[in-house]
Amino acid sequence: MKKILYRKFLTDCIIFFLVTLISTAVIIWIFQAVNYLDLIIEDGRDYIVYINYALLNFPKIISKILPFAFFFSFSYVIAKYELKNELLIYWNFGITKMSFVNFFLTFSVFLFLFQIALTAIIVPKSQTLSRSVIRSSDYNFFDNFIKIKKFNSAVKRLTIYTESKDKEGNYNNIYIKKDTNKNNFQITYAKKGVFKNKNGIPVLELYNGENINLNNNKITNFSFSKSEFNLSLFSPDTILVKKTQEHTTLELIVCIINLADTSIIDKDKIKKKIRNCEINNLDNIVAEIYKRLGIPLFLPALMLISLLLIIYSKEKVNYLRYRTIIFLIGFFLIIFSESTIRFINESFFNNLVIFLIPIFTIIFLYTYLLIKFKES
Repeated sequence: MKKILYRKFLTDCIIFFLVTLISTAVIIWIFQAVNYLDLIIEDGRDYIVYINYALLNFPKIISKILPFAFFFSFSYVIAKYELKNELLIYWNFGITKMSFVNFFLTFSVFLFLFQIALTAIIVPKSQTLSRSVIRSSDYNFFDNFIKIKKFNSAVKRLTIYTESKDKEGNYNNIYIKKDTNKNNFQITYAKKGVFKNKNGIPVLELYNGENINLNNNKITNFSFSKSEFNLSLFSPDTILVKKTQEHTTLELIVCIINLADTSIIDKDKIKKKIRNCEINNLDNIVAEIYKRLGIPLFLPALMLISLLLIIYSKEKVNYLRYRTIIFLIGFFLIIFSESTIRFINESFFNNLVIFLIPIFTIIFLYTYLLIKFKES
C-alpha cells in the first residue's frame, strides 16, 4: 500500500512538473525565436538556419527554468494534498514524515543528476552546434543585405548603403566599402544596381559608377559603365572563436588543472585546443564549471524547502502565511543560486566556499527536518 501511495504522489508531482516545465519553456522559446528572426530579416540567412539555431537553444532554456518549475510543482502539489486532507492518508497508513522526506530527497538526487547531464553535456553541445550553424551558414537572401538609407555591415569587411529601391528591384545610388586589410580599402559608387544569380553565384550588377582604391597610401580610381560585385566571396560577420561556454566540461576541467599545475610544460598545446585557457580568464572558466556542476546542487535543497510544508497542517493558525513564507524562501534560493556566479573569482578558498554553499544548505535543512519530526 505504501508503494502505491508513494507512486500516486510522485506521479502527480512529475506530471505537474513536466507540464510546467515544457509549457514555460515553450513560451520563453517562442519569445526568443521571434528575436532570432533577425538572422533572416537583418542578416539574410536561410530559414533552415533560423529553425536549427532556434531549436538548438531550447535545451539551454530548459536548464534555466528547471529549478523554478521543480520547486513550484512539488510545493504546489504538497500544498494541494494538505488542503484536501490527502496527506492524512499517508500518515494514517504508517508512513512517517521522515521517510516521506527521505523518499523525495532521493528522487531529487536523480533529478539533480539529470540537471548535471543537461548543463554539463547537452547544453554545451547544443550551444556549440548552434554557433557552428551560424558560422557555416551563407547569406541566401542577398536582398536583405541592402537597407534603404541605412548602412549595413552585417557582412565581414563589407558595408553597403543605398538611397532608394524602385518597383523593378533596382537600387539607386549605391555605396559599397570593402576593407581589404587594416589600412587599405576600396569604395565603389554606382547610380544603379540589381541582384542577379549567375551559375549559382549571387552577384550585384552595378551600372554607371566609380571605384576608389586606397593601397599603400596611394589612391587610384576608375569609372565603369557596368561592373559585377561578387558577394559570395565574403563571410558572415560572426564570431569565429570558440567561446568558453561552448567547450566541453572535460576540456574546462583540463584547462583548470593545466593552469594550476606548474609542472606541466606543454601548456601551449592545451591552449591551442582549448581557446581562452589563460590565467586572466580563469574566473570565467571556474564560473562556467560552477554553473554546470555547482548550481544543480541546489535542487535537493529546493526539494527540502518544499517539504517544509508538511511540518504544519492546514489546521494550524497562520498556515497560509507559513506557506507563503516557504514559497518566498524557495524563490529566494533560486535567485541566490544564480547570483552566486558573480562571486566566483581566482581565489581557490572563495570558490570552494561558494561550491559548498548548496551542500551546507542541504545538511542544514535536512537536520532541521530531522529535529522537527523527532519532536513531533
